[in-house]
Amino acid sequence: MARARAPPPPRRPRYLPPLLAAALLLLLLAAPAAEATLHPVDYLALQAVRRALADLPGSRFFTSWDFTADPCGFAGVSCSASPDGGRVVALALGDPRAGAPGLSGPFPAAALSRLSALASLSLVPGRVTGALPPAVAALPALRFLALSGNLLSGPLPRAFAPGLRTVDLSKNAFSGAVPPALLQLRDLRTLVLSHNALAGEVPGPVRAPLVHLDLRSNRLSGGVPPLPGTLVYLSLAGNRLSGRVGTVLRRLPRLAFLDLGGNWFSGEVPGEVFAFRIGYLQLRKNAFSGELRPAGRVAPGATVDLSHNALSGRVPPEFATAGAVYLNGNRFAGEVPREVAAAAEAGRMRVLFLQDNFLTGIAVGGVPASAAVCAHWNCVAPPPAVVAACPAKGGRGRRRPQAQCGGRRG
Repeated sequence: MARARAPPPPRRPRYLPPLLAAALLLLLLAAPAAEATLHPVDYLALQAVRRALADLPGSRFFTSWDFTADPCGFAGVSCSASPDGGRVVALALGDPRAGAPGLSGPFPAAALSRLSALASLSLVPGRVTGALPPAVAALPALRFLALSGNLLSGPLPRAFAPGLRTVDLSKNAFSGAVPPALLQLRDLRTLVLSHNALAGEVPGPVRAPLVHLDLRSNRLSGGVPPLPGTLVYLSLAGNRLSGRVGTVLRRLPRLAFLDLGGNWFSGEVPGEVFAFRIGYLQLRKNAFSGELRPAGRVAPGATVDLSHNALSGRVPPEFATAGAVYLNGNRFAGEVPREVAAAAEAGRMRVLFLQDNFLTGIAVGGVPASAAVCAHWNCVAPPPAVVAACPAKGGRGRRRPQAQCGGRRG
């Protein structure tokens, strides 16, 4: 009879050495726990952003960026859920409060380009340097891009994300041309490239459905291309633009703000512009000429600045509804319309600058202390009430020499 086999000895339980187990537990509770809620690529990208940038003195923006915690809870970081881990969809770098110090360091382009789900990228004014490469500007999900007030430089990329709605790259040191593709984006509503060193012509026609276009304080030259009729805000001031703008402006009936000051524009000012509901009309320091023929009264309380041009003829009575009128430094002649004088006397028009023209009649009586009225260096001496109401910045000169007035009577 066969002898029965003895049962096998019980298996010894396997266990990790105590120190190794404790170390593994710490790892599970630290970085992996944070990384578990965020896609690894985005997690590493945020770490690279943090290594590149630093708070300027007085800023505490990066205080919450502790990578032992969930990065989706960091200041300025917004995430969306994803089956393979959360993705960063919005990144607002820096303290957004007015006057708060910004950040410094090189623009972390390589890291940002890995955030494939990023829809909104903003950077508060600071001292961030570097270029804006296409890999960031053309991120496929990008809708909002604002990097204003830093030290970014170089040319603008030729390609931008097709779904962009807002682009603000103002107050940097970008140079080169305005990319034509940027002005063709089908969803772009706001474009601000002011206070850079952009040069060349404004590429056109502009097909983006822009509501707000600001290209002021650059080195742009040439004429103005056809612009979309959707524009409400347009500033091209402080460039080297030239030519006539009548045809372009007539097609912008929704304008509420227009600033073409400090260019070389010429020709007549289209009368239709004054009938638009424009609250701020700035055409100063150009070469506009001819008489003004407004198609209607200007918007109540509006500011109209046509100073330092070569405009002639009579002061339009349609300006009586404006809140501030600057016509100084032109060639206006004749008498100031009674409606305009009455608006200044009543205080409805808070500023009326008529100095350095060829006016022969300035019948303005008492002016309230809240109003500023100037009319020196014309073909008639300004009345005492006007002299008293002219601030120092308006000058206190006398009337023009009679030899300059020709047959005009004052």
